[in-house]
Amino acid sequence: MVEAQTQNNKEILRAKNISKVYNEGKISTQVLHDLNVSINEGERVAIVGTSGSGKSTLLHLLGGLDTPTKGEVWLKGELLNTMDETQRGEMRNQHLGFIYQFHHLLAEFSAIENVAMPLLMRPTVNIDDAKQQAVELLKKVGLGHRLEHRPGELSGGERQRVAIARALVTKPALVLADEPTGNLDYENAQSVFELLAELQTSFGMGLLMVTHDPNLAKMAHRQLVLKSGQWAQ
Repeated sequence: MVEAQTQNNKEILRAKNISKVYNEGKISTQVLHDLNVSINEGERVAIVGTSGSGKSTLLHLLGGLDTPTKGEVWLKGELLNTMDETQRGEMRNQHLGFIYQFHHLLAEFSAIENVAMPLLMRPTVNIDDAKQQAVELLKKVGLGHRLEHRPGELSGGERQRVAIARALVTKPALVLADEPTGNLDYENAQSVFELLAELQTSFGMGLLMVTHDPNLAKMAHRQLVLKSGQWAQ
């Protein structure tokens, strides 16, 4: 058993010298090279870079969705590398929220049911409590009038608001957002990001987002530029 790392009490996540290599037959492709990064409570960090620079791969490693070839990823003082998939899944559900470019809502379920789903993965939460928390959060994102609507009955901006509510319903320490406004027009993108930033401040969580939008990146506390799998100087 690896002991928890001593950390800054405001630090949520830390990656130390992480690299990622993909092997296909005799061909090896190194996507990330010895990266270090940390995220603190309440901090908003943007990762920017051209397509193919490794941004999404990095986000997957930081979120425990994949493991680095080399290096360490620490979440809330626990080393993710040594955990099996079940343990990493529990850590994700307890501490992380995810938002993607495409909402990934389940088409057959209502807005309430989609938002409540992460809570229902916790054995201590019953369905009535989960739905009540989902209703409260949907109201916060301006969808109190769309509670029973399915994704197909919602606009693109509304679907992304449901996705934001789903990411926040577990009250995560950190939200990882991969191009959260990339599938929206300019007006909807601005509205959705302003909502996300407002909720981040209100909840006191960290936000790490990948974006190609320089206007959104400027609204972060820090910008990290990834170039060919390395931080640009």
